[in-house]
Amino acid sequence: HLPGMRTPTAMIVGLVLCPCGLLLTLTGTLAPNWRQVSHIPDQSIDLILEQGIWDMCQEQQSTHNRLCGQADELGYFEQVPVWVAQRLMPTSLVLNLLGLVVAALGVRCWQKEPRPLLAGVAGLVLFLSGLLSLTPASWYTHELWALPAPAGSTLVVGYSLVLSYLGSCLEILGGLALTLSFHRCCKER
Repeated sequence: HLPGMRTPTAMIVGLVLCPCGLLLTLTGTLAPNWRQVSHIPDQSIDLILEQGIWDMCQEQQSTHNRLCGQADELGYFEQVPVWVAQRLMPTSLVLNLLGLVVAALGVRCWQKEPRPLLAGVAGLVLFLSGLLSLTPASWYTHELWALPAPAGSTLVVGYSLVLSYLGSCLEILGGLALTLSFHRCCKER
């Protein structure tokens, strides 16, 4: 070993991408906008219903009056893709936090040398975290138009779903970057 060896680039990339992924996934999980329903028959033309995995809000576009906690009259929250997202998204967030703690210990923190084995394990955990959030986001997207909505309304992808996708991809890429640390581990043996 060279004394004061610099932190490998792959580790730095992993430590930058994964917290960004965590923030995007957290926002995507909490914000009630996985899908927007507009042009609802018998409703004001500027009314938009925003559906997330925990809440439903309606907003008048002209006045920006927003009311959350809308009644789920069509059984939206009972649908399997929503139910799965309610379980996998928080699980992904917890795994991401755990992975970041392990990554911080493995990449450097307070020691002189990075610990490639710990960084690699963190990479696997973060990669898994990304897959756990990508799965419900993908499934929801696939079922977006099949989930219950008022007949004749227009459905579009909401920003929370997009953020969940982006966050998942950043976590997967960051996790993969950190798993490259296993290579250093093998070289040292």
